[in-house]
Amino acid sequence: MTPEELTDRVRAGVPLAAALGIEVLRAAPDTALLRLPPSALSLRPGETASGPALMTLADVAIWVPLLVATGGADDTRTAQLQISFLRPAGNDGVLAEVRIVRQGRSSLYAEVWMRAEGQEKPCAHATSTWLRAPAG
Repeated sequence: MTPEELTDRVRAGVPLAAALGIEVLRAAPDTALLRLPPSALSLRPGETASGPALMTLADVAIWVPLLVATGGADDTRTAQLQISFLRPAGNDGVLAEVRIVRQGRSSLYAEVWMRAEGQEKPCAHATSTWLRAPAG
């Protein structure tokens, strides 16, 4: 799937991702890079990206490599998502790079590093466990 097709799939599957304008920049079966563009909808007081917007970005970012690996037919669900906010992200947009750390038959574990565009230091780090949905 192309980044454009993945962006469309993510936005259709998670309407909040569409509202926030999240876009897929590149993707493979075990990694992806996504972007949360600057938007008044994603900001909190202080003109920095909000926690809910960054959590949405992290969760959606993890889904993208799974969509690539399954040709868009992924059946996993978030079981746990933990995020650490390391510094304000500002209002210039945020990049999220996800890496699938471990995949088993029934679960997987991933991490996401987020940084403000134009910055090297991360603004947030998320880890997550996903479970495969039962058949039928």
